[in-house]
Order: sequence, then structure tokens, then C-alpha cells
Amino acid sequence: MRQSPMMYGLFYCLLGAFFTFFAIQNVNDHGWGFFAYVLILLATLDFGSGVRMISLHFRIKKKNRKK
Repeated sequence: MRQSPMMYGLFYCLLGAFFTFFAIQNVNDHGWGFFAYVLILLATLDFGSGVRMISLHFRIKKKNRKK
């Protein structure tokens, strides 16, 4: 069974929020170290993927309405 890109998009945004939370906690505890930058990079990639998936969902939905 195929899932909607909206579900994947929300999942990626949720992962981005978790990575952002962990990055903030890490910076508060240890300062700006290598691991904090890795967490921020992962959060950025997840948010970007989430927005792209949600955008894809609406483009598919719009295309299906025109048919």
C-alpha cells in the first residue's frame, strides 16, 4: 500500500523538529561542537525534504483535479 507524500513530508518535518531540539540541547550543554553542527545539518535536510514532499503532494493533487 502506497503512502501519500503528505505523510512522508510530515514525518520528515517531525524528524527535523527532533533534530533541532537535540541540537539546541547539545549547544546548551556542550557549546558549539562538531555534533551540534551534524544535528543542525540533519535537521536542515529533513525540513527541506519535508517541504518538498508536502509540495509534491499538493502538485499531484492539483494535477489529478484537472483530469
